[in-house]
Order: sequence, then structure tokens, then C-alpha cells
Amino acid sequence: MAETRYAVVTGGNKGIGFEICKQLASQGVTVVLTARDEKKGNEAVEKLVKDSGISDKNLIFHQLDVMDPNSIATLVEFINSKFGKLDILVNNAGIGGIIVEGDVSVLHETIMESALSMTGQEVPEMKSTGKIVYTYDLAEECLKTNYYGPKQLAEAFISLMQSSPSPRIVNISSSMGKLALLSNEWAKRVLSDGENLTAERVDEVVAQFLKDFKEGTAEAKGYCRTDITCSNGFLTSAEGAEAPVMLALLPNGGPSGSYFLGKEVTTY
Repeated sequence: MAETRYAVVTGGNKGIGFEICKQLASQGVTVVLTARDEKKGNEAVEKLVKDSGISDKNLIFHQLDVMDPNSIATLVEFINSKFGKLDILVNNAGIGGIIVEGDVSVLHETIMESALSMTGQEVPEMKSTGKIVYTYDLAEECLKTNYYGPKQLAEAFISLMQSSPSPRIVNISSSMGKLALLSNEWAKRVLSDGENLTAERVDEVVAQFLKDFKEGTAEAKGYCRTDITCSNGFLTSAEGAEAPVMLALLPNGGPSGSYFLGKEVTTY
């Protein structure tokens, strides 16, 4: 009999996270669906069990705020006491760090503009009347959630994952996070140097970005501002979940430390 695999999925109450939970549980993985909002998290589990025919033995809710070290510690203690190991960690929880005023299609146009620029194609004139607003507080919260959250979770779960015969960490990102779109040459040089890249060096880039943002020089220094798409993406949530699930279930000996676009390894 195959050994039961256990997974934690952050931000699992909606969108791609919800679909990742569904697809993993459908393949026999015991999934801990996490969310900040306890009510929404429990409702997500109930919906999956009711609508998808997934056994409630394969799907469990646990509250988690990825920005709160105490919340992370509580989850780790729960996983340790209940399972004694963790096989899969999917860092999916994320926020946009922006406010959209007016027509949200401005996000779709911004994504299209970045994607076309990256491939050297002509960029059409943007027609949306919407506006994307950035503030320092939102940028700081975004980095705490999208960068420090996954980092803290990986560090907190590392010992439990070492007890797994096939540990997997999948970090959900965006094509807009590619280094090719980053015009700050210093940051690009640091983050592209894989042989010498350390957590401390990444922290240095993040800290410098926040400093530049606070001083109003981030845009002038060429930093890329990413976003969450407000339902203006190119894939459905189910389609978006397919690649992370595939990566989470890769056999031993598969690619590690790689950046995937869809189901294929791509350059940073």
C-alpha cells in the first residue's frame, strides 16, 4: 500500500488555491486547506466535499495567516501532532499590493503590455479608464505576504518535510515576476547570480525596494510592480492549478529549483 501523502496549501479558500486543493485531494493526497478567514476556509472545505465528492478524510481546514509567526507555529504543531511529516507545501497565498480605481480591465491591459514587451511585440494603446494606485503600506504588506510568508513557512516546515520520502515545495508566482521584466540592473544582477544567491541577498533586494519606494525613487530605478489579476487572467482557476499540482506530484529525481511557465521549465 502506498504511503499517504500530506499537503498544506495556503490561500486555499478560493481561486487557484481552491482548485489545487481539489485536484490534490482527488488524487488521494490528504490536504490541509488553509486561509486567514476561518469562516471562508470551512465553507471552502464544505463546498469541495459536497460538490466534488472528495472525502472529508482527505480535506481538512486549518486557519493560517502567513504574516503571523504564531499562526505559522500553530499550523506546524498541528501537522506534526496529526501526521508527523509534511510531503507537499504549496505557497499560493498572495495579495496584489495595489488598489484599482475604476475599470479593473486596466490590470488585463497592463499584463498584456508587459507580456508583449517581453516578447518584443508591438504594444497596443491602452483604452481602459481605470487606474492602478500604489502606496508604501500596500507594498510592504504585499512583500510580507508574498515573499516573507512563503519564506517563513518553508523554514518552519523544513524539519517535517525532511521526514518525507518525496518532499515538494511549490511556490506560485506570476509571469510578471520574471527577471526579464525587471529593468533595475543591480537587482537583476543580484537575483540572476544563482551560484552566489543567498536568502540574505534576496532580503537585501527586498529591503532596498521598500526603501526606494518610501523615498519615491522605485519607479525611477526601474523596479517591476506586479499584480494579481482581479479575474482578468488568461486561464481558468482549474487550468491554472494543473501545473502546480503536476509539480507537487513529480516523482523523485525530477527538476528542482526551477522556474516553470505552465508545465514547462523556462528562464527567469
